[in-house]
Amino acid sequence: MDRTRAALGETDGPMEDELAEAFDRIVSEGAQRLHRSWREVLTTGLAGGLEVATGVVALLAVYAETRSHLLAGLAFSIGFIALLLARSELFTEGFLVPVTAVVAGRAGIGQLAKLWAGTLVANLIGGWLVMWLVVHALPELGVTAVESATTFVDAPLGLRSVCLALLAGSFITLMTRMQHGADSEAGKLAAAVAGAFLLAGLVLFHSILDSLIIFGALHAGAPFGYGDWLAWFWYTVLLNVAGGLLVVTFLRLVRSKELLQQERAAAVAGE
Repeated sequence: MDRTRAALGETDGPMEDELAEAFDRIVSEGAQRLHRSWREVLTTGLAGGLEVATGVVALLAVYAETRSHLLAGLAFSIGFIALLLARSELFTEGFLVPVTAVVAGRAGIGQLAKLWAGTLVANLIGGWLVMWLVVHALPELGVTAVESATTFVDAPLGLRSVCLALLAGSFITLMTRMQHGADSEAGKLAAAVAGAFLLAGLVLFHSILDSLIIFGALHAGAPFGYGDWLAWFWYTVLLNVAGGLLVVTFLRLVRSKELLQQERAAAVAGE
């Protein structure tokens, strides 16, 4: 904390203190996540897929009863709350925090690639398994999953799809930033609800959330296959990354330029 405050110079004040504290939390957490073993990355990611699937179940159940995407989006917040309280990992939450730690010199690009790849695959596996259970336990939700999934697999790769995926990556990264800037659990929970409402309530293209809906549809006998999912998934995941990095993370790094320089200097001195 002393390093980051020193980097702010003589203009240090309450707002600068808060920014420095949030920066310290982000770098420390990012470094911890990036130094996990493969076993830790995969098990944390698998748990994340299982937990976000609880939100997908709530989303499908509420949408089936109300036909309201906005109410279903609020119901989906159960998944983000579960992720927050269980300290699990969602791939699209891995943009701001780990990238900041890498730029600060606390970890390397290879560690970032391991975190991203392992978490993404584990999220999908965990979600696939839960959606299989859901469709067989609650077959009426399978019908809703097929209807909802069609929105994604039938979407052409055009300007609208690109914007929906960019917004999804931006909004969930903003949610992460809000949670790290919050001093209380209530503030973090509010950010989780807000993020869920924007992502699911507005039916944005989110690579994990919407993949789980598609998996539920596939388990329920949807008139499309895994190839259709991949045709949607590849560009969605890339645009989620672009939205999270370019729209939110880049601005945060520019704002924290002095703090990053101080962190990198400290990291070099500690080698």
